Amino acid sequence: MAALKTLLENLDVTVVRGRLELDITDVVYDSRKITKGCLFICIEGANFDGHSAAAQAVEQGAAALVVQRPVKVPKDAQVAIVQVESTRYAMAFISAAWFGHPAEKMKTIGITGTKGKTTSAYLVKSILENTGLKVGLIGTIEAIIGDKHIPAENTTPESYILQSYLAQMAEAGCDAVVMEVSSQALMQHRSQGFVFDFGIFTNIEPDHIGPNEHGSFEEYMRCKGMLFRQCRVGIANRDDSHWEQVMEGHTCRLETYGLSEEADLRAEGMRLTNRNGHLGVAFQVKGLMDFDAEIAMPGRFSVYNALTAIAICRHFGVPVEAVKKALQEARVKGRIELVKVSDEFTLLIDYAHNAMALESLLTTLKEYDHGRLVCVFGCGGNRSRLRRYEMGEVSGRLADLTVITSDNPRFEEPQAIIDDIKTGIAKTDGKYIEICDRKEAIAYAIDNGQPGDIIVLAGKGHEDYQEIRGVKHPMDERVLIAQILKERGISF
Repeated sequence: MAALKTLLENLDVTVVRGRLELDITDVVYDSRKITKGCLFICIEGANFDGHSAAAQAVEQGAAALVVQRPVKVPKDAQVAIVQVESTRYAMAFISAAWFGHPAEKMKTIGITGTKGKTTSAYLVKSILENTGLKVGLIGTIEAIIGDKHIPAENTTPESYILQSYLAQMAEAGCDAVVMEVSSQALMQHRSQGFVFDFGIFTNIEPDHIGPNEHGSFEEYMRCKGMLFRQCRVGIANRDDSHWEQVMEGHTCRLETYGLSEEADLRAEGMRLTNRNGHLGVAFQVKGLMDFDAEIAMPGRFSVYNALTAIAICRHFGVPVEAVKKALQEARVKGRIELVKVSDEFTLLIDYAHNAMALESLLTTLKEYDHGRLVCVFGCGGNRSRLRRYEMGEVSGRLADLTVITSDNPRFEEPQAIIDDIKTGIAKTDGKYIEICDRKEAIAYAIDNGQPGDIIVLAGKGHEDYQEIRGVKHPMDERVLIAQILKERGISF
């Protein structure tokens, strides 16, 4: 229970009706969860407007409503109505107060950018935990609170859920939390209600532009930049051509990282490493720190992810040896994740599920000395056909062999999706075969692996299901690989 006045103390409000001297039994923003004595926040969603449920909320015993426009309720109803400019913004501050401002009880790290958020977040968690700190995580794959792993619905959850997670982390004794902060979350004020200790910008590319996301690239950049008016220290990738636009109007102390000589923290002398099929990159850290490092993940973008993590962990006084150890042990589920299947060739699982991500991944892998580059992938049903053509063309152009298979066909026929991918491949000279069943496709790639090959299973990444006709069937590529190896009597 909390006083309404206390819940609203950090907001500009207009009292439309009733009084603020009330005790609130719960905070609710879903009309299906209204309880007697609660504060109901009317949120405008994509499919439902909470303002239309105001009268229902009063009938069900809500003690107070927070609205951003006038609502109709019975004249004789005993209810307080408070109007704010944005109920989403208000919900973040109300939720923070309801849960006792948990962010103030630990160090908070927010990472935003088109790519690299997930890997960087896990790297930070790994490095800090190597020094004995207890670290919570909120991101695209999951929320981690102690030993509890909660699968994610959004990269950054609604502010009420976010504050609930933070409260659980504080209760569990976490010293810090690292979270991915999406542009959608910033636009919808989900990460408001507290000030981040550190805000990080990884990079930006035209993405998430559309009717239900951002109206333009400029708006997308502006939303990313909101994090740097909500943090104490901002850390930016200086090599990104838009970094200054994203930082426009920042109110934080600013640091930079990158490969550029002007960066405060930089990587020099990069060289690719391949240790018995384990692909990585070695480099020297210069500027604000000075040591040799190696990350056990392939490609230039892995160096940027490493620098992101080093730039943050520097502020925690992490010993260099702990940083080096964590980078060597770094593993992120579904992000260029190595799965050992042979001493002769390399197999990786990655989430690349659009043309931009697939091109980046395959281009990176081609830099290594290798036999063939084999790409196993499919495309989701009931999604843009253009994505299929583009991904087919990218794989046909960059891979030595493409194995076309299924990936969440949803309500479409798998073969129709495969045919669209083949249309894209036909624009190239790339070799391909089609094997509709994903397990059979993976088995084919393993059975036909040649010395020095790099095989990449693209598209599923951390997902552990295959969606067919509205039903999500359990399907984890790691499990499929284990079954394939067991069937062949191979063990690692």
